[in-house]
Amino acid sequence: MKKTLLVLTGLLLLYIGYEYSTLPDVSYLRKENPLETNLMRQREEEARVGGRKLRRLQTWVPLSLVPDYLITAILIGEDDAFYQHEGFDLNQIKETFIRNWEKKGFVRGGSTITQQLAKNLYLSTSKTPLRKIKEFFIARRLEEALTKRRILEIYLNVIEWGEGIYGVEAASHFYFNKTTTELTVKESVLLAAVIPNPRRMNPKQPTKRVQLRFNLILDRMIQYGHINEEHYKEAKIPPSSE
Repeated sequence: MKKTLLVLTGLLLLYIGYEYSTLPDVSYLRKENPLETNLMRQREEEARVGGRKLRRLQTWVPLSLVPDYLITAILIGEDDAFYQHEGFDLNQIKETFIRNWEKKGFVRGGSTITQQLAKNLYLSTSKTPLRKIKEFFIARRLEEALTKRRILEIYLNVIEWGEGIYGVEAASHFYFNKTTTELTVKESVLLAAVIPNPRRMNPKQPTKRVQLRFNLILDRMIQYGHINEEHYKEAKIPPSSE
């Protein structure tokens, strides 16, 4: 038994070493914007197999033009420790492990924004442990090569916000017919609320689940002083009647 464990451990270490040696070079992202992501290619292949042609809506916007309250809403909803961690959040990993163990399966990813970006750029949407290992190492490379602001800028411009909709500028135009700079607090929080499942959640037609996430994010924004009382009252969505 002990010998078997040693062999398995050795094979695992060899696999991890191999995967690490074949990781993509992310240094070009310091100055260059990615032309497309692996997620975009995956979605287009899924559409092709289904006999459809998928549009691709994307317009790059610099981080300096993204409203602070939109950035705050996304950080609160997706990764409130973004500026404290180095690509992964140990507390989130622990919580995720416990929930997955309780559910007897891989039901929650627990990814940071950097991990989400690694997945979008280079990996697939599968939820296998091996993909998570790759995601972890690529996220570390991103954190070593790029600043936090650059990671956030790329993330906001490539993540999926609906079928064929990538990045916050395309999402702003598609859902609200305006540029990112023109978004209100309410619109910004609605966009942040649908990030976990943008192909089934619509910021223009918020379900009960979206409304719940929206109000949780908004409540934390005023609690920590990111918005004032006037913005809070204007944005607040009444409880759903569903």
